[in-house]
Amino acid sequence: MPADTVPAGATRWRAAGDLRLLTWPALSASGADAAVTARSGGVSSGPYATLNLSLSVGDDQPNVVENRRRLAAAFGASPGEFVFSRQVHGAGVAVVGPADAGAGAYTLDDAVPDADALVTSSPGVVLAILAADCAPIVLHDPVAGVLGCVHSGWRGTVARAAVAAVAAMRSLGARPSDIIVGVGPVVAPARYQVGPDVHQSVTSAFGPAAAAFIRPDPGNAGRWLLDIWAANRLVLREADVPDAQIHVTDLPTGRADPVAPGGRSSAARGGPFPRTPPLGGGFFSDRAARPCGRLALVARIGPR
Repeated sequence: MPADTVPAGATRWRAAGDLRLLTWPALSASGADAAVTARSGGVSSGPYATLNLSLSVGDDQPNVVENRRRLAAAFGASPGEFVFSRQVHGAGVAVVGPADAGAGAYTLDDAVPDADALVTSSPGVVLAILAADCAPIVLHDPVAGVLGCVHSGWRGTVARAAVAAVAAMRSLGARPSDIIVGVGPVVAPARYQVGPDVHQSVTSAFGPAAAAFIRPDPGNAGRWLLDIWAANRLVLREADVPDAQIHVTDLPTGRADPVAPGGRSSAARGGPFPRTPPLGGGFFSDRAARPCGRLALVARIGPR
């Protein structure tokens, strides 16, 4: 399928019919199929237009089910192979296998409970994580054949959800030194303004190291700007994943022009969002509009 390399972001667009999927060449090379969905290619309308993948944000269930069917087809799978969880902004991890296939695919009632990370060693299982501004993270150990997906916003980052996922992967035989990581779109650092409560939680959790990813907002006294990308890179390094094996996109949610080091857009677009429609319709952003849909990170172990 046609692909356009995204500058300096470790990710590549892939077209699948009307859908646009963001992928990581490093993960593909490791034998994992992993992708993040853009907004285009679905049937939802209004704030959920068009490829909302969440059943819990107010969208019509038949639309979400159809969107998931389209995603599954683009991914060469069926919804019955997907595993969804009830995400609670924590660090809970569920190890899943063939018996869990289809969990949460059509209804929230049978989703895996209270897990912001899913881990598997079963090639036939498709892990699915939902996000809008929080970090979708995929981890793959090609040597052990173990895969993990993580949803990590500021709460999950403080709770070190990615560390918990690596620990679960290790229980299945993975080694941090063999893990390849992809980190997907998050709210741009220059737009992720937080208050004293979040600042206190972050600095308490990370100590002096927090200065690398949370800084005062120069235009707003008593507010700070949080870089979820940089924070999760630190968390992954705490889990002993080599920094060179952590591949972070530079595409933020809500738009599709890359973010340069320091959190500023590398394209002179003017205003907080681009004037021209971004590729794939961009990514859902809860900070840009409420209510809004959710993107999905989907991943599976490829043939070995």
